Amino acid sequence: MADLLNPDALHTDLNELDDWHGDTSAIHKTYVFDDFAGAIAFTNRAAQVAEGMDHHPDIDIRWNKVTTTISSHAAGGVTEQCVELARGLDGVARG
Repeated sequence: MADLLNPDALHTDLNELDDWHGDTSAIHKTYVFDDFAGAIAFTNRAAQVAEGMDHHPDIDIRWNKVTTTISSHAAGGVTEQCVELARGLDGVARG
């Protein structure tokens, strides 16, 4: 099982990510797209990244907004793999 990040390590990682926030229990970000189709296209690409990592975010789609929440259910909070997934989702959003 992966180790949970301590608050200081998570704070450092969040400072390096764009618009992510949260605490040691979960990290969150909302992506905004031009329309519903853009939100769905992002979600489909994000699903491929998550599957490849075998680490799956919670995803909430509201028309042109996609909110992702990442936490390791097995570890009981945020791990380095969660931060790597956040980086991967940001990469998907950038295209």
